[in-house]
Amino acid sequence: MVIGAVTLWFILEKVILIASIIGLSFFIAMYTTLAERKVAGWMQDRHGPNRAGPFGIFQPLADGGKLFFKEEITPIASNWFLFLLGPALAMIVALVTSTVIPWGAPVITATGTIPLQVADVDMGILIVFSVVSIGVYGIMIGGWASNNKFSLLAAIRAASQMVSYELPMSLALIAVLFMTGSLKMSEIVSYQMANGWNIVFQPLGFLIFFICALAECNRTPFDLPEAENELNFGYHQEYSSMKLGFYLFAEYINMFVSSAVMATLFLGGYDIPFVNEASWGLAPWLYSLISFGVLMAKVSFLLFVFIWIRWTIPRFRYDQLMNLGWRKLIPLALFNMILSAAILLWLKS
Repeated sequence: MVIGAVTLWFILEKVILIASIIGLSFFIAMYTTLAERKVAGWMQDRHGPNRAGPFGIFQPLADGGKLFFKEEITPIASNWFLFLLGPALAMIVALVTSTVIPWGAPVITATGTIPLQVADVDMGILIVFSVVSIGVYGIMIGGWASNNKFSLLAAIRAASQMVSYELPMSLALIAVLFMTGSLKMSEIVSYQMANGWNIVFQPLGFLIFFICALAECNRTPFDLPEAENELNFGYHQEYSSMKLGFYLFAEYINMFVSSAVMATLFLGGYDIPFVNEASWGLAPWLYSLISFGVLMAKVSFLLFVFIWIRWTIPRFRYDQLMNLGWRKLIPLALFNMILSAAILLWLKS
């Protein structure tokens, strides 16, 4: 009976955590759309959305309602099953990557410790990369199933872009793994809490990782899959209603999760800088709440940088995009990896 009760409580704990992360992802994605339009307005000396509620705070709900009630159109010549699978796969992949991120310090209770992490597995960061690589299929399937040549062309460009930038991103990560000696996300955070943030020791690795994250999320200046002047509306040209909404939401959820991954790998995760938290004497639940707020502050800053770049830098040509990935970032990432390995070996000797 005791084993059954413990198992039931463990399952309930994980279900609550998963539901909370999904709800948080949707909430952040909704209001990132509003933040994007507000920041754009601020940078262009205008107000941005300010009609739907005070300061426009209900604008995401209005946009979501418009998408939900729009007419659902499926092209006659499309593959119905794959046409539906594309946006569903994009949304699932965007959400699954959040399962290995430690969202805050574990909550210590009288009955045990509750980690604010769905799965603290040994190969945590590899799971993130494995799942992200599947996201290419969501875009490729959607573009192909539409039976529209413009959508297919945009999907091919998106797939080649994502594959090209996954390589330098992985090489930049290897230099971080040299230092931490672990693939577990929780241990990477613990290492930074004890030795300092990885961005201090790996500034070039962070820069490469961030640039690749922009490309993986199809964000400006890497938004070639949605280049309206060349490809109409991109790989989701034929989508409408909530199928289109899934693709658009997946992009913002990817931004949120990518920012959380970067904050975990390079910015100390939920670590509070320049502070010894143990000396505070706070209740465990309050410390966990503060650590979660610290991680969200770092994520919010990175999301702001995502938006800032969109309204600052013009879009690349496609040859410039591929040239940057293959002839600039990959050699830089290799140089950073070899230099990091050499310095670590020298220090240990």
